Amino acid sequence: AAALQRLREVFDIEELPPDVLPRKKPPQFMVDLFNKVADANGITRAPGLLEGNVVRSFEDRVPVEQYHFYFDISAMEKGEQMLKAEFRVFKLKRTHVSRRSDMKHFCKVEVYELLEGGSNPQRKHLIASRLLSLYTEGWEVFNVTQTVSKWVGNSSSNHGFLITTTHVFNNRIEHNLVKFAKSQGALQESRNALLVLFTNSNKRRSASFVTSSKSKFRNSSSSGLEHELTVHLLRPRAAEIPSAKSQVTACHRRELYVDFRAIGWSGWIIYPSGYNAFYCRGSCLFPLGESLNATNHATVQSIVHTLKLSQDVSTPCCVPDELKSLNLLYFDDKENVVLKNYKDMVATRCGCH
Repeated sequence: AAALQRLREVFDIEELPPDVLPRKKPPQFMVDLFNKVADANGITRAPGLLEGNVVRSFEDRVPVEQYHFYFDISAMEKGEQMLKAEFRVFKLKRTHVSRRSDMKHFCKVEVYELLEGGSNPQRKHLIASRLLSLYTEGWEVFNVTQTVSKWVGNSSSNHGFLITTTHVFNNRIEHNLVKFAKSQGALQESRNALLVLFTNSNKRRSASFVTSSKSKFRNSSSSGLEHELTVHLLRPRAAEIPSAKSQVTACHRRELYVDFRAIGWSGWIIYPSGYNAFYCRGSCLFPLGESLNATNHATVQSIVHTLKLSQDVSTPCCVPDELKSLNLLYFDDKENVVLKNYKDMVATRCGCH
């Protein structure tokens, strides 16, 4: 229990989400975004691909009203800094094609912030406007950063968005010729409107965890907590054959696979199913070769230890000296899909320090 609690601290999970997979499917936009920024194991492909370190998606919660869209953004954490907000809505193709030559093929689409609640709100504020073809379909993306920033600061001001469409021909105005996808049935579900927030989480891991996780890399003899983590949550890729020679193996990287299915988290983590964190093990004895990526300080320390110039000086430690970030795509406790980037989760290189 203590080990799982520590693991939740690392992944910044306060309340364990319910198991929703495979019943609920994530929005395709979020899956595509994960694949853009991470490989199949969740390892970041390159720095700077993601704006911020958290992307939150909220699905439309007004299934009946055709042109009213509402998103519950209460899952935003305190202190989370919003960078950008996108309102993503799928415009459906108009199936009836007019034979009239004077029928214009474009309509005006306007997005409003609703300033009041109720079944028939009148007060609204124009956010964006554009011309769209009547006979094409696809995703339309509107920048709503300013509006959503206001909602984050004052949740009671969130009454959602209203979309109006206007078509003019022969000085006659027709409204709502164009429709947008709503969550009705399996076909429409993948096209349901989304509010996507790109944010920075300013949370820091607790000092107690950082200390213990570093000591795990530095010390090959596991404490009770670390042993519990190793036995129950993490599984090595291949069985290791002990030998006398392995006691003096030079510092190197070894596999350490974190299996989310074994932990019991596979019901809400979409991707990846697990990842190889790796760990560092081995000795840092003099002379330290180039392959050991030793610092100048470690080199001097190993010389002092070898010459026995001080009884208290041990050999340098074999630790990760290069780490990569990990990306998780998961359902939160309100069934919103979140993409989160975690720094320093995968040891890509070991060295003597």
